[in-house]
Amino acid sequence: MEPQTGASPDGGFDFYVLSMSWSPSYCAAEGVDANRRQCAAGSNYSFIVHGLWPQFEKGYPTDCPVGEREVSRRIVSQMLPLMPSAGLIGHQWRKHGSCSGLSQADYFQVVRAARQRIDVPPEFARARGQRSVSADTVERAFLAANPGLPADGIAVTCDRRYLREVRICLDKALEFRSCPEVDRRHCALRDAVMPPVHGG
Repeated sequence: MEPQTGASPDGGFDFYVLSMSWSPSYCAAEGVDANRRQCAAGSNYSFIVHGLWPQFEKGYPTDCPVGEREVSRRIVSQMLPLMPSAGLIGHQWRKHGSCSGLSQADYFQVVRAARQRIDVPPEFARARGQRSVSADTVERAFLAANPGLPADGIAVTCDRRYLREVRICLDKALEFRSCPEVDRRHCALRDAVMPPVHGG
């Protein structure tokens, strides 16, 4: 997937990718550099919203010119339960939301609606023990929990050790759809580490 920096902010894209990050993997990988709020003991974050990304069939728009560069405090406050970092919220608006053709308020409303569209498998909602899983196992669990989601409409990503994200493709009406280019980013690890949720 190749970014197209400076694309027009008119909403002329094909579909969305909802990226949900396994928060404990971020915390483990970043260590002392991780966001303190997100990674504090008792934070209880499992899958969080990383972003909602306008996407072309090939490539994606990024960093579109818009008047609203900074996200309002009111919107940040509303989004923190789903995206537990003000820095993440601002970055996602500037890089991706700016290309949606929507106002800030409308874009983040769509982000919330997209997240509500997805059922996270119960085994991942409050995972207390560290586990090693294949990306295929995680994908199958999401497919089972979300009827109508096609197998080529989801990608589970990882780095060299940790399972990092689940990316699900949605059309502009937030219905599931196929996205072969995104699907090709699927992780090949058989034993990706999923650190436990930071419970109290």
